Amino acid sequence: MYAIVDIETTGGHASANGITEIAICIHNGKKIIERYSTLVNPQRDIPIYISALTGITNDMVRDAPLFEDVAHDVYHLLNGKIFVAHNVNFDHSFVRHHLLASGYDLQCNKLCTVRLGRKILPGLPSYSLGKLCHHLGITNESRHRAAGDAEATSQLFTLLLQSDKGNHIPDALKQRSKEQVLPPHLPKNDLEQLPNMPGVYYFHDQKGKVIYVGKAKNLKKRVSSHFTGNNPGLQRQEFLRNICHITYQQCGTELIAFVLEAVEIKRLWPKYNRSLKRFEHAYALYAFEDQSGYLRLAVDKHRKYNTPLYTCNSLLEGHSLLVKLIETFDLCPKLCFIQRNTEPCTGNTKTSCACTGHESADDYNKKVNLAIDELKQALPTYAIRDEGRTGEENSCILIEKGQFYGMGYISHYFDVDNLQQLKNHLTPYPGNDYIKNMVSNYATRFPERKVVFA
Repeated sequence: MYAIVDIETTGGHASANGITEIAICIHNGKKIIERYSTLVNPQRDIPIYISALTGITNDMVRDAPLFEDVAHDVYHLLNGKIFVAHNVNFDHSFVRHHLLASGYDLQCNKLCTVRLGRKILPGLPSYSLGKLCHHLGITNESRHRAAGDAEATSQLFTLLLQSDKGNHIPDALKQRSKEQVLPPHLPKNDLEQLPNMPGVYYFHDQKGKVIYVGKAKNLKKRVSSHFTGNNPGLQRQEFLRNICHITYQQCGTELIAFVLEAVEIKRLWPKYNRSLKRFEHAYALYAFEDQSGYLRLAVDKHRKYNTPLYTCNSLLEGHSLLVKLIETFDLCPKLCFIQRNTEPCTGNTKTSCACTGHESADDYNKKVNLAIDELKQALPTYAIRDEGRTGEENSCILIEKGQFYGMGYISHYFDVDNLQQLKNHLTPYPGNDYIKNMVSNYATRFPERKVVFA
């Protein structure tokens, strides 16, 4: 038995919007045997543009029952039935959310007439309810009203049942089928093609634009997890509606996938990625020459288009490093912006100092350059050699002088002992502290996979 449902709402996601009308047609597989329809008071104003679309106004629902008043009837009509709707996850998310708020936990199988239409009636220019009905000669006298759209969806579903020569409807209802949970515009084959391997996956919208990038230890399992659950929030509902295609890059290890995800988010700037977009270096150590010809070292906020000597996550970390350089190489605290008052230079135990002009720029700059060389030499150069995508190759990530250089795949037999030869086999990528720290932590956990270059 099928329950064909249509609702009208005050907005696009269940957690912050109400139902203004609900209609249910009980279908026995051949015809409608029972109808239910009611306006619902959503306990909030209906936006003007929605009233213009549906014709349902605040006055019309003012004296209508609250959803909690009709929840008992709705639940018993749906319970034990197969929940059918055009873009089923939208209607189901609203109905289930509001039933839960009223004390009813609806658990039922779902069928989406958008997805079924694409399979059973392929090749049509559009699968929106209005255009499908027009193409198939189904009359809907009350478009964008729950009763009219539920009736039209019921007629469409009858036609789909009659035309289902490929048994798509029984297949969609099988316990292991993903059809009932997938977004309406996503082909099932896109999910089925994914390997059970580490990698990076890309969700594309209708125009092919990447709207989300994710990484996975197991591509198929991770991508499938996006489509489970019943989160009624705006972001998730909009997100699912916009997924039309999935592509992926297989990676040798989860670490490669983590790094590639960070690189791709920075490159593509997808609409629905947020956390890694915000990651930037906080502070950095810079060197510059002042008007008197003295080399100055300074810790400042990271500047996108300036090249730092060293990056760090806090001002304290940067100042601690700079103090060590001052002490080791007898640098001037004032010229390094560590001492900012007008008192005599605290680092000067002699009568002459660069900040007073008694030490020449040439002499002082030699000490600064020694400090910079020491800093660069102290930054490690190493590779992480790990599993590849096949048994014939290894993955490899290179950190050069403390900075992420790039990564790629090398032959299982390649001897990683020459830095320049290794770089010829890798693809350079832009890096940041997030990637550098991630690789560094991995190298600490798995020192046997680390190849150090002198």
